[in-house]
Amino acid sequence: MPIEILMPALSPTMTEGNVTKWLKKEGDEVRSGDVLAEIETDKATMEFEAVDDGRLGKILVPEGAEGIKVNQPIAVLLGEGEDASALDKIAEKPAKPPAASTTIAAEPQREPRPTLGRAGNGDGRIFASPLARRMAQQADLDLAAITGSGPQGRIVKADIEAALSAKRGAPAPAVARPIAQPQPAPAAAPAAAPALSKERVLALAGNPPYTERPLTAMRRVIARRLTESKQTVPHFYLTIDCEIDELLKFRTELNGKSDAYRISVNDFVIRAAALALRQVPAANASWSDEAILLWNTVDIAVAVALDDGLITPIVKNADRKGLAAIANETKDLVARARAGKLKLEEFQGGTFSISNLGMFGVRDFAAVINPPHGGILAVGAGEQRPVVRNGALAIATVMSCTLSCDHRAVDGAVGAQFLAAFKKLVEDPLTMLL
Repeated sequence: MPIEILMPALSPTMTEGNVTKWLKKEGDEVRSGDVLAEIETDKATMEFEAVDDGRLGKILVPEGAEGIKVNQPIAVLLGEGEDASALDKIAEKPAKPPAASTTIAAEPQREPRPTLGRAGNGDGRIFASPLARRMAQQADLDLAAITGSGPQGRIVKADIEAALSAKRGAPAPAVARPIAQPQPAPAAAPAAAPALSKERVLALAGNPPYTERPLTAMRRVIARRLTESKQTVPHFYLTIDCEIDELLKFRTELNGKSDAYRISVNDFVIRAAALALRQVPAANASWSDEAILLWNTVDIAVAVALDDGLITPIVKNADRKGLAAIANETKDLVARARAGKLKLEEFQGGTFSISNLGMFGVRDFAAVINPPHGGILAVGAGEQRPVVRNGALAIATVMSCTLSCDHRAVDGAVGAQFLAAFKKLVEDPLTMLL
């Protein structure tokens, strides 16, 4: 029986995607793991890998097609011994919208269902998502011993996380699958501001001339997530001023020693924030309905501006990396983020965020928290300001930093301790090398 290839959910927030390029043609042989197409998601353009072996019988969605819903058929795969006549069986099937309970988009949030059989079809093949395969390989897990909870028993990210937790003898992080508990009725959530139609907006504005900029998938997701964050996360803000003259001098000296790296002020900020989170672990936290989660790793998500919005690539284990390593890794992540070439695991997750608008001359600002992170540090421009030293006025280069905290997970005293540790590191940059 031919197998329908469905539009995948390549990020947890993806509801539709665009087929930018087919890398296989009709009639081509396909092996599990082969890259079939490039899919533009709400975050980036990503490669879509085949799950089954066979021959590409028919492409249902051409290159350049936009707004294809998740789980909508985009191609048909013929099995061994099947010819084009088998495609008639697919054509005879009535089209039906995918059920919400079976969409791949929900995979990262589902608890594995032990009632499902092993992720295979009896011929020795194991069905698993590309991300699940990579995670299993890195963790040295046997996929054959894992029960899949995805469609038709497919092994997904949540199953690998559950297996890793069982291997460590600890429960899986609640944030990875927050719907393990019954969800509150939608009415219990704060009511969103009513969306205004274009006609209503124009009426309120007096019908001025304007130019439409169509909403991209990324912009829609940004709007939804930031609205949810401000409505459901109790923000509070703490601001501190850091003198960075020594940091700037130290940066110049380091950059003059080698051409193998180019360290920026933001790289110092990432390093200092990571070390401060290690010193004040209570600030490296996330809120869940069951517990406050204190992360064992320090993974810093760095906001990067794109033409259509922003994305937050992650510097993982930033507290264990030196300034040169952070500088080179950040430069690579930013370049691939702007080219739309990040992998899902490179921008999904993290434990803390940094947003730096100093390069735009912004003195200070308060950033919106990116759930499930417990905090985000907003960094302003370094500028010369008058300061008081030993009772006398002096001039110093000062950088204002504002910490936005989720008050459910991070209290005011914890946020203040983090900023104190951060300030000490920034103002004495040699300590970052210890």
